[in-house]
Amino acid sequence: MKVLVTGGGGFLGKAVCKQLVARGHAVRAFNRHDYPELTALGVEQQLGDLRNLDLVAAAAEGCDAIVHTAAKAGAWGPLSEYYEINVRGTDNVLAACEIHRITRLVYTSSPSVVHDGKDLNGVNESAPYATHFLAAYPQTKARAEQRVLAANSPQLATVALRPHLIWGPGDPHLLPRIIDRSTRGRLRHIGDVPKKIDTVYVDNAAEAHVLALDRLQPGSPVAGKAYFITQGEPVNQDAMINALLKAAGLPPEERRISVDFARFVGANLERVWKLLRLKSEPPLTRFIVEQLSTAHWFNIAAARRDLGYAPRVSTNEGLARVGEFLARQRMQQRKG
Repeated sequence: MKVLVTGGGGFLGKAVCKQLVARGHAVRAFNRHDYPELTALGVEQQLGDLRNLDLVAAAAEGCDAIVHTAAKAGAWGPLSEYYEINVRGTDNVLAACEIHRITRLVYTSSPSVVHDGKDLNGVNESAPYATHFLAAYPQTKARAEQRVLAANSPQLATVALRPHLIWGPGDPHLLPRIIDRSTRGRLRHIGDVPKKIDTVYVDNAAEAHVLALDRLQPGSPVAGKAYFITQGEPVNQDAMINALLKAAGLPPEERRISVDFARFVGANLERVWKLLRLKSEPPLTRFIVEQLSTAHWFNIAAARRDLGYAPRVSTNEGLARVGEFLARQRMQQRKG
């Protein structure tokens, strides 16, 4: 097939492009910037913004399927910006499918769409959407996922994947945040008891998208459904954070603060940032506190059964790869 990958230059998008090319698909990436590493893979690139329907439709022309990974992620920022990119941008992808009669759409969602602030212990896809959100990202991802699944029809098969806390070599989000806060002395565990969470290694998350695309067609069993995608190896949050710190050559974090104190700090920082109209992200927000103080791990039996998903890279192997990657980076920095 000829497959359009939105956000092909992103962390997950690049991994998806690489695996699609390895499967023999012709791949086109729709990005805001040009990425030489995609060109080296043989991926065609078209530049543009998800908010521009004309550009999205032009990128989709001639394609048989779309893998829509592009989104605005983060824990802070105006709802309007997240809505325009995550919801209206997804509307544009759906419109492009209709305009060009594209029959397959794999959408990258997030487990945060069902996180209502309480512990999620081994829940499956029957868990309802959250009714309140502390950040614009999960709120808009929930709206976009609902639109994608509602668009499933005899003309367009859609599926939503919910990869949780994607990490691996080259991760520009989770790992740099942990390392930065650790090196600046701002990292703390939150709550008296470590909570269990799921994560997913980037190559495993990418393979789930390729597997979903393989099985997706109008009327197929996976069409119109959402799937949690994880390592299938829930871990204590403290242990995972410290394992990533170890991979980065940093000491473990042992300090803790209470949930109530963290919420108080997060809420007050949000007020200050809004009052001063600061564009940067506060050091702590209520959403981050919620994520760091609750359990969120998921039953992936449906993905195993329907997609044939089985995480190939274990957490321990993934951590070893991250450690090697970061060691090479540190060596290059010393030489430079």
